[in-house]
Amino acid sequence: MKLSHVLIGCIIMLGFSCQSETKDHNILSKTEKLEGWELLFDGETTNGWRFFKGGEVKGWKVEDGILHNSGIGSDHGGDIITTEEFKDFELYLEWRADSLSNSGIFYRVQEHDSIRAIYESGPEYQLGDDTVDKNPNTLCSQLTGANYAMNRPIGAISKPLGEWNTTRIIIKGPHVEHWLNGVKVVEYELWSKEWLRRKELSKWKTRPYYGMSKEGHIGLQDHGGLTSFRNIKIKKL
Repeated sequence: MKLSHVLIGCIIMLGFSCQSETKDHNILSKTEKLEGWELLFDGETTNGWRFFKGGEVKGWKVEDGILHNSGIGSDHGGDIITTEEFKDFELYLEWRADSLSNSGIFYRVQEHDSIRAIYESGPEYQLGDDTVDKNPNTLCSQLTGANYAMNRPIGAISKPLGEWNTTRIIIKGPHVEHWLNGVKVVEYELWSKEWLRRKELSKWKTRPYYGMSKEGHIGLQDHGGLTSFRNIKIKKL
């Protein structure tokens, strides 16, 4: 066989491999569909999402089946939420962080007039580049997997920068679980005495709407540094 034929064959095989890899993401299996899973990201557009407090999604982009935030971020803009609201659910997604990434996943988000930023409403599953947080004064509740500024993650091990991590968030009534790469790292009860105590001691003390909603939007944060997402899906409980 001629070398040129071998090279052509390899290129074709690589092409099929790339296509197959792309097709394996942002889809639901027959079993998942029967179980009630729904895609929140179609792999091609930002349909089903909008800016927090309204507006068409800008800055975020979709490339090769991956949703990227702007990588710039700000304190009061760039965060996106689902157009639909959810009450009890299991959320699954995959994400990867680049250097200096600072992002998060919010749940049960509401948009009251007095709320200026998304984190004043919904609790946050923290995502980011933990390698920049080696300062001994850094709060553990600000590391990946944490319920930001409330509950530190236990046993959380995120993948090296640039590699894909898996996250699950399970919410049923007041019960909340954070999972990172197959390990449950946070568990708490909303509105319990312990939760109220933590809130009173936290930065949310003066935020009356924080964590109080029983349903709401799911949000993704654009707070600085590049974070990418894929396979975002949800099952209502």
